[in-house]
Amino acid sequence: MSSKRGKKLIEWAHFRFSIIGGLLAKPPDKGELGKEIQELAAMHYAHPIKEDTWVTFGASTIERWYYRALNHDDPVKALRRKTRADMGKSTAMSAGLLEKLRIQYQSFQHWSYQLHADNLKALVEMKPDLGTAPSYSTVLRRMKERGWYKKPSRKNKTPGQKSAQERLEQREVRSYESSHVHALWHLDFHQAWRKVVDSNGKWHNAHVLAILDDRSRVCNHIQWYLGETADSLFHGLMQAFHKRGLPRAIMSDNGSAMIAHETQNGLSRLGIVHDKTLPYSPYQNGKQESFWGQLEGRLLAMLHRVEPLRLDFLNRVTQAWAEMEYNRGVHEEIGCPPLERFVKEPNVGRPSPDTDAILFAFTVKQRRTQRKSDGTLSINGVRFEVPSRFRHFQHLYVRYQTWDLSSAYLTDPATEDLLARIFPQDKTQNASGYRRALQDSVETALPAEESDPIPPLLRKLMADYAETGLPPAYIPKDELEDSHEQ
Repeated sequence: MSSKRGKKLIEWAHFRFSIIGGLLAKPPDKGELGKEIQELAAMHYAHPIKEDTWVTFGASTIERWYYRALNHDDPVKALRRKTRADMGKSTAMSAGLLEKLRIQYQSFQHWSYQLHADNLKALVEMKPDLGTAPSYSTVLRRMKERGWYKKPSRKNKTPGQKSAQERLEQREVRSYESSHVHALWHLDFHQAWRKVVDSNGKWHNAHVLAILDDRSRVCNHIQWYLGETADSLFHGLMQAFHKRGLPRAIMSDNGSAMIAHETQNGLSRLGIVHDKTLPYSPYQNGKQESFWGQLEGRLLAMLHRVEPLRLDFLNRVTQAWAEMEYNRGVHEEIGCPPLERFVKEPNVGRPSPDTDAILFAFTVKQRRTQRKSDGTLSINGVRFEVPSRFRHFQHLYVRYQTWDLSSAYLTDPATEDLLARIFPQDKTQNASGYRRALQDSVETALPAEESDPIPPLLRKLMADYAETGLPPAYIPKDELEDSHEQ
């Protein structure tokens, strides 16, 4: 029995009870039952299902309801209509047709329900012994009852896509929510259907980065960029940290910006767990997908007539929409504005470090060899000058951002602490001829005037050779007397 039909049966039972309930609560005197039933039959009643419709019932019908409920422990249940004997049985499709439909579905799970119905009809025309062709609604009901839902085609899918589809079909999907604000952030990029134009008249696909808090649904930061890059991700994340603080964990997909070395190193150094969704499984970041629907359906819908659309204007209106409408409007799922929940709920966030600390964290770590001739090292083809106090190191450990080679960092390989900030070599400035005096990297010990000029090892070798008792194994010629011999 469908839930809709069951609901109607219950509504009818309550309706009948409302008519005869007074007779059960206050039984009429002997000989008065028929008179009261006649009075009830003369009244008009609002139809329990159809609006603005009035109905009447005969005295015999009301009397039958009365005696059915009178001696029953559950009078409402007694007043329900009896279910049909064939309830739950399919008469429009024979067992043979259902089997043909099962085989057809297993072979073509990506077909629409209409296509399944049309093919079943064609099969019946070729094989009349299967019976009468079922209608589309019958095929739809029978397929949904058995869980035969339409599935994406697996043709031309990668092994990862096939694995994700099998996992979705075999594992249940559950909604979740963090217990504390800042316990988990969601972030993702989204490409809009609108393009933006720059000052040179070139059109670009606009990508928006949004960073949401899982518990409160607050949009920590949102910004449009010309590409989905690690540079853009870092730029947006740094602003979210400064606005709201540091979260305990971040969830993202496996995009190239999210798995970049700078991103991985930065989150790890700041003590943020990076949870990544399974490949080809966007439903795991459902809150983010829901947010894109609001962004497209409200903000971009209001920009439909704005021509041309520029990136700076798009970012200004997006900030206004996110802060003044989305964060302050009542969220359908949580029943209150995201900012209100953000302020009132338990918080496990941490203060944001300064900009320099965040810059240093989101960098690549590599080892470089110092060129002793001019005290430089190379990073991606760019020469960086090494301070003279580090000139005695052959190998140096550097951190840098691949998209910004205006500076880099020398670090301690053991502690990863910052030692010095280095900059690209300026050959034009070096051509001025000015040179700084070198600083001694280690303390230089001057030899004492009375010290022995013969090193200890050489003196030991001479002593060992003398102990053998053999004369020197050479013939002297034109030598001066050795003034150092003792």
